[in-house]
Amino acid sequence: MHILLLSCIKATELIEKRFYFKLSFKEKLQLKLHTMVCDACTNYEKQSKIIEKGIEMYQKKQHDEIDMTQLKDQISVKLNKTEN
Repeated sequence: MHILLLSCIKATELIEKRFYFKLSFKEKLQLKLHTMVCDACTNYEKQSKIIEKGIEMYQKKQHDEIDMTQLKDQISVKLNKTEN
């Protein structure tokens, strides 16, 4: 049974890995099972997605003038929504 259930540390590693690499079927299954029972990792996953989107927005607009204060405020608002 411990083969399928991940620790929170391993789950967060897989959450971050998924942004840059394709997860194997086993990893996807393990992560799904873990996030079904772990609210902390589910919230981490949501927040991590928001942060990654913010980074992508910054990278796309890097050469344009970007209001960093506005971007930080948008990320903060979205993170606060996931915490509630």
